[in-house]
Amino acid sequence: MTTTLPTDTGSRLPGLIRRLTGDEKHAPSAHSTIDVLQVLYDRVLRVTPDTVDDPDRDRFLLSKGHGPAAYYAVLAAHGFIPDAWLDDLAGPHSRLGHHPDRLLVPGVEIGSGSLGHGLGLAVGTALGLRAQGLHTPRVYVLLGDAELDEGSNHEAIAYAGATGLDRLTAIVVDNSSATHGWSGGIASRFTVNGWTADTVDGRDHTALYRALTGHRPQRPHLVVARIESKG
Repeated sequence: MTTTLPTDTGSRLPGLIRRLTGDEKHAPSAHSTIDVLQVLYDRVLRVTPDTVDDPDRDRFLLSKGHGPAAYYAVLAAHGFIPDAWLDDLAGPHSRLGHHPDRLLVPGVEIGSGSLGHGLGLAVGTALGLRAQGLHTPRVYVLLGDAELDEGSNHEAIAYAGATGLDRLTAIVVDNSSATHGWSGGIASRFTVNGWTADTVDGRDHTALYRALTGHRPQRPHLVVARIESKG
């Protein structure tokens, strides 16, 4: 199977993101994810425009789907969608909505935007792959720290740890916007339920790559990507 495109998209992304207008209120949400998305699609994920339906592909789920501009830009940079689509965000005939739609956008695995759904869907996806005997694909899901306030995540975290879903990696972008927080930090919330975890600078591509590929056998893995406070 063809794996990750080797091209570094960093030089193209700023211009691509600027083409997406009309959702400026969610610009901080999009900006918070850009480095994680770039490292995933440049260096980690085993999926290309030609393999979006290959059962053996890696799956990426954007749970933090209410600010998808950076996601759309990365998909365009890697050839999943035409650059021209970026010029008509949420237009009457546009495929790019304010929340990504898996039926309209090639490469998108889930429709998302209602916070708290993505981790549960990722757990279900990893379980489904295991049940089919597909042991090569990995499932990556990107969440925001405030999203962890949603109660649905408690069960997903506990279940993934109890069942040893070692093909699952969750990435939490931590910009200190969570209302409740967690004693001992975000990572402790997962490790107490049997996950492994790495906490890194969310703008450091080398650290992100090491963490995203640092999963261990028989345990799901968490990457906490710390970035500047949302304020």
